[in-house]
Amino acid sequence: MDQSSEVALSRSTAATAVHRPTNSSTVLLFVALLIGGLLFAGLNLFHDVNDTMARHGSWISILLLILALLIALGFEFVNGFHDTANAVATVIYTHSLPPHVAVVWSGLFNFLGVLTSSGAVAFGIISLLPVELILQVGSSAGFAMVFALLISAILWNLGTWWLGLPASSSHTLIGSIIGVGIANALMHGRDGTSGVDWTQVSKVGYSLLLSPLVGFFCAALLLVLLKRLVKQPQLFEAPKNKEAPPWWIRSLLVLTCSGVSFAHGSNDGQKGMGLIMLILVGTVPLSYGLNRALPASEMGKFALVAQATQQSLQHAQPAAEPEQPRAILTRYIRSQHWQPDVVPALAAVTGQIGKQIEAHGSLASVPEDSVGNVRNDMYLASESIRLLQQSKDAHLDQATLANLKTFKGELDASTKFIPTWVKVAVAIALGLGTMVGWRRIVVTVGEKIGKTHLTYAQGASAELVAMTTIGAADAFGLPVSTTHVLSSGVAGTMAANRSGLQIDTIRNLLMAWVLTLPVAIALSASLYWLFSKLFV
Repeated sequence: MDQSSEVALSRSTAATAVHRPTNSSTVLLFVALLIGGLLFAGLNLFHDVNDTMARHGSWISILLLILALLIALGFEFVNGFHDTANAVATVIYTHSLPPHVAVVWSGLFNFLGVLTSSGAVAFGIISLLPVELILQVGSSAGFAMVFALLISAILWNLGTWWLGLPASSSHTLIGSIIGVGIANALMHGRDGTSGVDWTQVSKVGYSLLLSPLVGFFCAALLLVLLKRLVKQPQLFEAPKNKEAPPWWIRSLLVLTCSGVSFAHGSNDGQKGMGLIMLILVGTVPLSYGLNRALPASEMGKFALVAQATQQSLQHAQPAAEPEQPRAILTRYIRSQHWQPDVVPALAAVTGQIGKQIEAHGSLASVPEDSVGNVRNDMYLASESIRLLQQSKDAHLDQATLANLKTFKGELDASTKFIPTWVKVAVAIALGLGTMVGWRRIVVTVGEKIGKTHLTYAQGASAELVAMTTIGAADAFGLPVSTTHVLSSGVAGTMAANRSGLQIDTIRNLLMAWVLTLPVAIALSASLYWLFSKLFV
């Protein structure tokens, strides 16, 4: 049998395994996890909000809360089978793991990645949203925003999944957020560009743009280095028939698959967590607006830091306290244009926050009718400090900048928190998604990118680069696309190996990459306008 026949047979064997019906044990595990996850999340949510909703919540607000949470978890579920399928393609097509074992294994490491995530990406995503909608997320406009960006992202992800195109869920969500921001600005008579934090979007955009290039060239370079340094011919051969690779090769591939799945969970899982927290804060601010788990002993330090920060700001730019400091900070966050009244406004809001915390003694003691205002003040102060730290116009001295940094840390600890049950719910949704719809994307990555079957070294190189890139992005709080990094990594190894690329597939991948942003923007903007009219 010649080499081309062996490759064809190996691909056929892998494809047969991919399309084999799901066994009953996997189905039972899926159902058990689904029921357990819903019960766990539901009971914890009921425990947290029971008293508040009983006193102040209408049936409509309760239904909107449940619906919004289900849609947010639905986004993570779709994300699971849309993005995580990339992680298992290499271990399946190198016969390192049977398909159903691979997807359960990947789901487990996605679960662990979500549970151990830092939350930086989650709140980085939220900072892209229009400031006025964040401050009023419990309003009809806030719900319209959440529903529009989640539903548009789900629709595009499902469409590209159905066509077997590894499009990016991160790319889609960013487009949806931009669409909502543009629509909100236009509906309020402002220039469409004023509704989006373009500095933050460009930062995220660069990470999404560069990550496929990093995947392609780094995976290609790693494969070339392996060929030079590792004198093991088996590593550079395609699998034969149904034979599993040697144990050391198999261990390497399973390890890299685990790493990509873990990194995907720790990065992509945070997007759903951030949106869920936004929903909870808007609907049940008493329970989720402030981190009531912070001990009262920490609040004395908080008040002192607030006082020191206020004094530093007043000394840096002496001026009378403005009449509407919150409006000034809101304008600053929206426009990102520094004006002389920003520092006095921040000093005023900082002083008010410190006085309220000192008066109540702890976050848990903040009165119910004040929680929303205190949180909004903290959000305005934190985001204004973030912008001031990057500004070249404010001319603040080092002592003031140091105080601002410390105070921002206190603010973020008080507002940027994620309850364990939210992490568990998102982790289960992402893991279950991995177990369901992985086949279409796996076939594209495993069969349709290169003209030859994946070798063990190609699979390991693509996975190792993807794992490292996503992990680094998570450390810096940047969302990247698992899909883009891994599929471009596979393409890079095919190019480095001179195996040839299937141009039709590459063209379709590029088309999906180019179309994702404009389609998501148009979908979310249209849905936001529609929902805004319906929720009035």
